[in-house]
Amino acid sequence: MNSKKYALLSVSDKRGIVELGKALVEKGNYELLSTGGTAKVLQDSGLPVTEVSRHTGFPEMMEGRLKTLHPRVHGGILCRRDRPAHLAQAKAEGISLINLVVVNLYPFEATVAQEGCRWEEAVEQIDIGGPALLRSAAKNHASVTVLCDPADYGRFLEVMEDATELDALRRELALKVFQRTAAYDQAIATYFSAQQAEPDVEALAGFPETLNLSYPRACMLRYGENPHQKAALYGDFLKHFTQLQGKELSYNNLIDITSAAYLIGEFERPTVAILKHTNPCGVASADSLKEAWEAALATDRQSPFGGIIVVNRTLDLDIAEAIKGIFCEVIIAPQYSPEAAAVFAEKPNLRLMTMQGKLAAGALQDIRSVIGGLLLQDRDVRPVSKEQFKVVTERQPTPEEWTALLFGWSLVKHVKSNAIVYASGERTLGIGAGQMSRLDSAKIAANKAVEEGLSLKGSVVASDAFFPFPDGLVIAAEAGATAAVQPGGSIRDEAVIAAANEHKMAMVFTGMRHFRH
Repeated sequence: MNSKKYALLSVSDKRGIVELGKALVEKGNYELLSTGGTAKVLQDSGLPVTEVSRHTGFPEMMEGRLKTLHPRVHGGILCRRDRPAHLAQAKAEGISLINLVVVNLYPFEATVAQEGCRWEEAVEQIDIGGPALLRSAAKNHASVTVLCDPADYGRFLEVMEDATELDALRRELALKVFQRTAAYDQAIATYFSAQQAEPDVEALAGFPETLNLSYPRACMLRYGENPHQKAALYGDFLKHFTQLQGKELSYNNLIDITSAAYLIGEFERPTVAILKHTNPCGVASADSLKEAWEAALATDRQSPFGGIIVVNRTLDLDIAEAIKGIFCEVIIAPQYSPEAAAVFAEKPNLRLMTMQGKLAAGALQDIRSVIGGLLLQDRDVRPVSKEQFKVVTERQPTPEEWTALLFGWSLVKHVKSNAIVYASGERTLGIGAGQMSRLDSAKIAANKAVEEGLSLKGSVVASDAFFPFPDGLVIAAEAGATAAVQPGGSIRDEAVIAAANEHKMAMVFTGMRHFRH
């Protein structure tokens, strides 16, 4: 049996492959085996390469679909070096042992992410030989090193002559392979599921029979919600946000940032939102961020301490000067003027974040853990539409009330249930969140407005679910609200409508609930 060391290189992502090939030949005394485009790149760089078809004695076929699925390839990878019978069979069949496999997969995920990707294009990007090679090498990682990520080439080269360190690295790299191939298969299954055109199962779209999740660990966190809980971040959260300064992000920061990003995405006009523990404390839209900031802060001047501020326009010096006196954990904006960034630089612990445009919330789903499993649901992203609302009272809302009703309804779904929002124009006046009783939420929101010196006279009230009794609506009316927006659907709707008419309130039903647990 040939005693040469063989390395098989076949990659779609060719970053670093020439440098790796040179090091393998010059420092590791490897013989290079390769296929197709990879072989050409290596040959063009002056490296000696044996094409796999020559190594196996079998030509590439069917437009490259059949290249490496051959016993002289997989036998050379899977042969156990500690089994004399394996070695004898390899020698008898002329199978040379392969010590290193460098493979990354056809770019299936990138292909199907392109707008207008056709089914035929997607299917042709399903890699068959690549996953087989990776899995064979990972299975036999006791003897074979496998590299599926260009980021690992340097690490391998550093330890390839140190048997002890190489053994430890091989197991780590094998794990990475199985994580990669699992994610790859899941991407294919997800795409196929989305392409099913069966109208009678439309309700199942996006909800596969088996839910397979595969997210790479992005980073470890200092701790979870509390210091005694361990935590880590998985997935590509950090692709959506860039941290410009400040302490490392915490578990709670990440939850709050997500809530802030979804909330600010509701509004087109210049808007400021202040959040605490995922709930908005104050939100306002205006002609300028400065006006919006003043109105949002006026809703609740106490709760923003230690909270999060998010805006949907460039954050300039005037806003930075206004914000700097308030202790907050995180500020999020599309970008910052140099002058504003200089102001915040004086507070080095403040986490300053930029967000890469609006999140494609409609393409995302909510996942929550429950005992023994997971819950998966579509996000609550149905747009607000006045045309879908139904006026159920004797009095129609005025144009001013309509503006406030639409603003309040856009916001109330971002408040923990039971949720009540008092609004005027495009600003909040009082918010009641997370109470066991809707009546208590209505009282808390009204009392908060009074504490801040804000009048609720002529305001509107938004409720995330129906008023089960007239009492909550009456509280709002007595506080000064003249219009209400709620889903409707209670068995006591008629009594609630009668109470609204009695107090000369306009009320609209949306037919849509916005519970947020």
